[in-house]
Amino acid sequence: MKRIIIVLLIINIIPIISYSMENKPYHHLSDGTFRNPEGSPQRDSSFNWSFKIFNAEKKKLNMEVPKDHVIKKDLVLESLKKYKNDNYVAWIGHATFLIKLGNTTIITDPVFEKNMGPLIFGPKRFVDPAISLGEIPEVNLFLLTHNHYDHLSTRTIQRFPFKKAKVLAPLKLGKYFTRNGFADVKEMDWYDEVKINDLKITLLPAVHWSKRSLWDTNKTLWGSFLIEYQNKKLFFASDTGYGDIYKDLGKKYGPIDLSFINIGAYNFYPMASKKDKSIYHTNPEEALNIGQDLNSKKVLGMHWGTVVLSLEPIFEPPKRFKKFSNQYGYTSDEAIIFKIGQVEKLESILK
Repeated sequence: MKRIIIVLLIINIIPIISYSMENKPYHHLSDGTFRNPEGSPQRDSSFNWSFKIFNAEKKKLNMEVPKDHVIKKDLVLESLKKYKNDNYVAWIGHATFLIKLGNTTIITDPVFEKNMGPLIFGPKRFVDPAISLGEIPEVNLFLLTHNHYDHLSTRTIQRFPFKKAKVLAPLKLGKYFTRNGFADVKEMDWYDEVKINDLKITLLPAVHWSKRSLWDTNKTLWGSFLIEYQNKKLFFASDTGYGDIYKDLGKKYGPIDLSFINIGAYNFYPMASKKDKSIYHTNPEEALNIGQDLNSKKVLGMHWGTVVLSLEPIFEPPKRFKKFSNQYGYTSDEAIIFKIGQVEKLESILK
């Protein structure tokens, strides 16, 4: 009798498991990890990371920072106060922005520490955040794109002053917030939508990966955010490389009014076989290409000018971004570069 029951269970369970696997989205793997959208570029097997080579090459970089790259803190605070009743975009540094839309103030991937890594480790900033964590205006919505240390800082999360803010994060990243006093946390899969006040937020794919230790590669999801507000669409990219997915997203969600896309951290030569090419971080031309694929009216370059994560000259990204804008259908003014600490009314950016 027991054998009959076991056989019946097996007969019934196997089809259920098979059906479940067949209906998993492409980016969900059977071992619980995730992968990039179908048709994304594959990792170059010849890439050979070396701290020794990286540090030797890094010493060759000119680390002189132009004075006009950073706006003085008192002027930043003055601007935030001036525009407190307006919709605005403010660059705090790297991938950290304040975006105010109506009654909702958003912060993206906030990192306020000196170094971008665990404890005292990891690459150190060569430019401080525009303002300190204790000086930011009240935040209602916290958007996290993925778990790399230059985007997810547990120290910032622990010290974050507005823990009543709603948190939206890709799958399996909610624990970083719930264990640190955030009560309103939602994990999202690609294409999930959430309405918050008068905003609609959709998590969309990116061409990237996740890892914080030797044991957790791709065990958490990554993604980009589409923010819709009063018939305007803002696209905030995760770290991303170029991929066919952006043509699909452009057809489904375009046109976009303003896209925030990474333009730095793309050169790992001579560890990589090709110079200025990374499948996980767009170079400036690829960022413009993504903007073009998304049918984005304007593109704002981010993820540069803050910390050395790769080996291109530290102020090359914005120059190339502007130089090649016309080749991708943008005027120089439509390929937007902010100074760290710059605060602009959204209306002025989009006009």
